[in-house]
Amino acid sequence: MTTYRTVSVNELDIFYREAGSPDAPTILLLHGFPTSSHMFRNLIPALADRFHLVAPDYPGFGNSSMPMVAEFDYTFDRLAQVMENFIEAIGLKSYSLYVMDYGAPIGYRIAVRHPERVEALIVQNGNAYEEGLQEFWEPFKAYWHNRTLENADKLRQFLTLDATKWQYTHGVKDLESISPDNWNIDQPLLDLPGNQDIQLALFYSYGSNPPLYPQWQEYFRQHQPPTLVVWGKNDPIFPPQGAYPYKRDLPNLEFHLLDTGHFALEEEGEAIASYIKRFLETHK
Repeated sequence: MTTYRTVSVNELDIFYREAGSPDAPTILLLHGFPTSSHMFRNLIPALADRFHLVAPDYPGFGNSSMPMVAEFDYTFDRLAQVMENFIEAIGLKSYSLYVMDYGAPIGYRIAVRHPERVEALIVQNGNAYEEGLQEFWEPFKAYWHNRTLENADKLRQFLTLDATKWQYTHGVKDLESISPDNWNIDQPLLDLPGNQDIQLALFYSYGSNPPLYPQWQEYFRQHQPPTLVVWGKNDPIFPPQGAYPYKRDLPNLEFHLLDTGHFALEEEGEAIASYIKRFLETHK
């Protein structure tokens, strides 16, 4: 049974989903944008018979606290610090990291600081290489280089209902397999007063991630964490050009490109769960 809990971290209420025996190997599930731990709602029960699953919502997302930008520093450094403190608050000593989208720069910051805690990586459309920042990222790069209102306004299109729905539906094989609950849950949160400012702050802060790619790649090379790549290959946000370079630094990884889009769990959740079970059981 999945439980729905909240813990106080840095004076914030951090919501998280949890399932499985705490005595089983832990998988820490780090969600992407514009979603929350809701993206793992089906994966958690699919794995809970063998693993301990923990899926938090970041500040400003899902059911966690949403302080305004004047009250909280919405950067990836800060989100990673809150998640690191969350890990300590609930007493996790070791875990596999499932990273997707925003979860990658958050998770890799944590992994670099605490490599001894990370038992394995599960990478699903989570970027750590310059090759993964293709045409989609051009307006974001303009904003990183020149943080003007004009450049910010060009990014507001990514905060609309159409854009949220597009992230879930673009590149999928069967539109009828994608639940509209996804955008009907995500979009009202994006539309809350002040949340656009939060997301624009994180859009800008995403520019702090590429300079850290060499550090993350060095972590891969030095520590060789067992790594499973399960990547939606039709994703224009994080296309497969960002998946292949993992092979350079992690020659023993298990690699799967899936015929679906950005939110691969929506259409290929059963396959991903099966890959995870087999992979982690061979890397105990």
